[in-house]
Amino acid sequence: MVRLFILLAAVQLVLLVLSLISSLSADRVRNAPRFVWVLVILFIPLLGPLAYFAWGRPKPIPQEGTVVRRRRAPAAPDDDADFLRSVDTEQSRRDREMLAKWEKELNNHEEPDKP
Repeated sequence: MVRLFILLAAVQLVLLVLSLISSLSADRVRNAPRFVWVLVILFIPLLGPLAYFAWGRPKPIPQEGTVVRRRRAPAAPDDDADFLRSVDTEQSRRDREMLAKWEKELNNHEEPDKP
């Protein structure tokens, strides 16, 4: 039990140091002024550093020459209901045409045998 306590204390200390360094060295922070984040990190053990990493750390600025990716509506065709509906209707139309063609061929083969 003592080892677990020492491990958790070491993890908390590492998170505290990393979050303080990150908050103080960043050009700007999100969702609150820098001094508020420093106070949260110092006075709320474990949850303060975790909150900073979740909500306070600034998003990285895209570098020149990199592509900025934005979320778009359905990424894959099978996620798009309209596309699936159109494929289904297109496939149904092709199936009906093929069935009509087979029936016509079958009827053409049967007619010469009739007296």
